[in-house]
Order: sequence, then C-alpha cells, then structure tokens
Amino acid sequence: MESPILFAQGVVARDPERRLNVPLDFTLGPRENIALMGLNGSGKTLVIETLLGHLFLREGHLEYHFRTGSDKVFEQIRHIAFRDAYGTADGQYYYQQRWNASDRESVPRVSELLDQKAMADPRYGELLRVLGVDKLLSKQVILLSSGELRKFQIVRQLYPLPQVLILESPFIGLDATARSTLENLLKELSERSDIRIILSVSAPSDIPKFITHVYPIKDKTCGPRLTRAEFLATEGYTRQRQTLAATYRERPIVLPVATPFPIDSEEIVRMQGVRIEYGGHTLLGPLDWVIRRGEKWRLAGPNGSGKSTLLSLICADNPQSYAQPIDLFGRRRGTGESIWEIKRRIGYVSPEMHRSYLKNIPAIDIVASGYFDSIGLYRRPDEEQRTACQEWLRAFGIEALRDRSFLRLSSGEQRLLLLARAFVKDPPLLILDEPFHGLDCLNKERARAVIEAFCNRPDKTLIYVSHYPEETPACVTQLLELHKN
Repeated sequence: MESPILFAQGVVARDPERRLNVPLDFTLGPRENIALMGLNGSGKTLVIETLLGHLFLREGHLEYHFRTGSDKVFEQIRHIAFRDAYGTADGQYYYQQRWNASDRESVPRVSELLDQKAMADPRYGELLRVLGVDKLLSKQVILLSSGELRKFQIVRQLYPLPQVLILESPFIGLDATARSTLENLLKELSERSDIRIILSVSAPSDIPKFITHVYPIKDKTCGPRLTRAEFLATEGYTRQRQTLAATYRERPIVLPVATPFPIDSEEIVRMQGVRIEYGGHTLLGPLDWVIRRGEKWRLAGPNGSGKSTLLSLICADNPQSYAQPIDLFGRRRGTGESIWEIKRRIGYVSPEMHRSYLKNIPAIDIVASGYFDSIGLYRRPDEEQRTACQEWLRAFGIEALRDRSFLRLSSGEQRLLLLARAFVKDPPLLILDEPFHGLDCLNKERARAVIEAFCNRPDKTLIYVSHYPEETPACVTQLLELHKN
C-alpha cells in the first residue's frame, strides 16, 4: 500500500486562536484530489494552515511523503490564498493605484515576474497559452483585472511543478470561459502528472468532477472523509439555500430606517463617447450609456473587458474621468464638484476595495468608514451612525463580528462587512462589483435578499456586476454587456 502524501493524525495547534475545535485527522493519497467544503468562517483556512506546517503543534503528528525532488514543504506544496486574487505580486498596493499612471511606473510587468527558466520551457508556454496569460505578458500587474490576476497567480505557482497545489476559492473572479478552462487544466494536471490538488470551496457546485474526496468543515471541525459521490448525496446545503430563499421571499429582511437623500436629477449617469486608453491600448470604449434614476442594471463582460475601468469613472477613482464626457447626478464631471461630493451619493464594493483593505480595526469601524468613503476609519462616527452600523451588521447576519479585527476574519466575513459598508449611508446609487466573491451559498441568499429589500426603496439605482447570471437579484431589469477589445 502506497504511503499518503499528506497525513495528519490528532493534530492540535498550540495557539488557541488558530486552533480547530476537534483534533485534525486528514489524509491525501497519491491518486486523490481533495475538496475542503465549508461555509464562511467554518475553519477551512485553519485546516490549510495546519497542512502547510504554518502552525506550531501542541499534540498529534503531521507527515509528508514526497516521492521525488526536494523534501522542503514550501517547494513541494504551493498555496494560492483567496487574497491572492486581489493582491499584487510584490504586495505593494493601495486603492486607486491602478488608475494613477504616475504611481505605476515602478510596478513590474507580468513577464518580469514569471520564472525565466519556465518561460523557456515549451510545456510551461502551453500553460500560459491555455489560460490566456500569454496575452498579458506585456501588461503591468497592477492593470490586470481580478480575473486576469487570478490566472496569473495560478500559472506563477506551477513552475517548477509542485507535488501538491492548494487553491482557496479557485474560481473567484473568473468568467464562465475561464472557469471551464481552469477546471480542465487542473483535471489534466492531476491526470498527466504527480500533482495532487486540494481545493477550498464554499458551495457544492464548485466541487469539480476530478475531485475524489471531500472533507466537510463546520464550526472549526473537520468532518469525516467522504467520497465526492457520498458527500453530494448527503449534503444539505442546497436544501438550506432553497429554504432560505423561500423564507426571505415570504418575510423580507428588515433593514435600518431609510435616511432621506433627495436627488433632483432624472439622470444618474450619462456617458457620451467615453474612451479610455493606456500606453496606446484601448481599454474601454467608445461607449454611450445613460442610467436613469431608479433603474437597476447588470454590467457584464469577460475578464479584461473594462468593467472595473468603467466603474472607476463613475466612482471618481480614475483621473481620466475629468477628461471624459461624463455627467453624474445631472452635473458634468470636473465642473467644480469634489470627489467627496460624488462619493457621498454612492455605495460601492469591489475586488479592488477588498484588495486594498488591510486594516487591523474592529468590524464595526469597517462599516462606519462607509460614511466617510475612507479605507480605514479616521473620523469618529456619531451615536446615530454607530447605531446604524450595528443595524446593518444585523441585516447581514454578522452582528457577532462587531468587535472582531477585520484581519482575523475569513474572506467571506470580510466581504460581508464591505457590503454592509456600501449600504450604511443609504446611498441613492449602489454599485456592487462582484459582491458575492468569497460568500458561501447561504450568505449569498441573505445578501441577495438585502439587495432586493434595499432596491425596493424609492429612487434607488443599482449597477450590479457578476460573472454568474443566475445570482443576479430579481430587481435587475437592464443589461450592458462589454466585449473584450
């Protein structure tokens, strides 16, 4: 009988704050691919940290049996975390940097950050081609969309080929074509090489067919090992999701009391011939788009088609918006209004925001920062604002996180906080760019119910972006679809 590649028995971490509630037992065999399936905050990341050897152990033992090459764990096991979908390769990033040309001069290009030996390997070149990264080589990393960045980070970890590849939320930020391409690539890697794959997912629908076994994770407890078929036959997440959806339809979520925010203009956004170029390359346009008060739009398009660039113009994050024919709330952009006058009318969440929000502050302060449109909290909210923050935490079902540090939360819990931040000032224009990134199937239903309830308020305007059409709130009735190039 062949030895397992990874084997954990009775493992307990020394640090109480990074410890599972039950000792960890885990096995990854030489012909197996594993999915760690659990809801937000269930403990999936703790399991991964333990398997990577990042935690000092109080008891139990962890074994690695690599068959070839180095026995160093960091060389034989590669890990791509959720945040890698947003972070730059060198870790230096701030909100709006992507749109400020003068601050991008020192940012490397994709080709500079790929292993040069790998670039000379025809097999690696095929990986670049299959994932479409060969077309990104000349782009600065900071200009990659979240989906393009995800593909780049995955390719970067595949040379030299590791024994184990661990991916958290592997399909985050990818359009339908890219998701299918990545799944096929991982399947081929597992079939044609010795690479074993561990995926961390929050929905049963994200468990690919090449997965052989599933470890259900709940309440910081790693459950018994099941075959994929056994798990899908017994899991109750789909039933819970359907029950929640029906409950929210019958008894809509109660939101905080609305704050009057009168908007005189019938038009919220007007763009006429908008065109954005960087380095001689057209990223967007020419584009005409009019959004009227109370309309609900879905903005669609493949990775790299310009969706985030378009939203950066509306949110006043992109300096080029001053040179473009754009009217916001009935006023031509650049005719005297400040960026803060624009932002106070907009609630916004996006991959770029999550990418830059690395603040070690309490959860309630994350929500409160939405009043001041800041990354971090630098002004003291009044008592009424504090109460509203608490009520929005309750609306999203995360009031228990009130005093927890943002950096100590799971990626899904962080996304829920940033969603609450977008709603807190009751804005007339709500822009939700991939709002369900990192959310499990149950929290998606709750978040969608909150969006529906909010958009039932008079004159609320919505721009909703997602690569999953089936997740679109029912209130969305109009579509703008962008096409690459």
